[in-house]
Amino acid sequence: MNMIFLGAPGAGKGTQAEVVCKELNIPAISTGNMLREAVKNGTPAGLAAKECMDRGDLVPDDVVIGILKDRIAQDDAKNGFILDGFPRTVSQAEALDKMGVQIDKVVEINVPDEKITARMSGRRVCEGCGNSYHIEYKPTKVEGVCDACGAKVVQRIDDKPETVKARLATYHEKTAPLKDYYAAKGKLVTVEGQEEIAETSKLTLAAIKG
Repeated sequence: MNMIFLGAPGAGKGTQAEVVCKELNIPAISTGNMLREAVKNGTPAGLAAKECMDRGDLVPDDVVIGILKDRIAQDDAKNGFILDGFPRTVSQAEALDKMGVQIDKVVEINVPDEKITARMSGRRVCEGCGNSYHIEYKPTKVEGVCDACGAKVVQRIDDKPETVKARLATYHEKTAPLKDYYAAKGKLVTVEGQEEIAETSKLTLAAIKG
């Protein structure tokens, strides 16, 4: 089964994609990893992408989809794959269709904005070892100090409430319209994100197999 996972930043779609990959033994393909691999392997599409990246330009959709077609032709994707991070816009989805990339199901992990903001803005990361904490769900034993190495625990810029709200606004403007696009094709299933990751995983697997 060939799938796309959608979800706002912080909704946990990447985590759910990993769960489904292990369950179905298919690869999760992220745009960034795919581009880096194509450049490293020196494929024609990878070389075209490298030229754009070296100039500091965005890689055009047709080049990205060309790299995607090369990637999904590999043996590990013969029984299916999950796209995580592409398409991000309706125009990219249309380009995907025009180039003949078959998508069977689109899974949306839905979490309300206020929950995402609370979840992400409460995250803290150790400057030393990189351990992750949350002020509500997984606090450090001593405030601001990593349990593991004793280094300072900080809030990343990406997790500040104003940054999270800006990222959510961009998602709703540019990526959320994909839901209507795929719903019109009868391919969209929506999973309501739960507080417990394992519970969301059960619902995600049920939605895919249902």
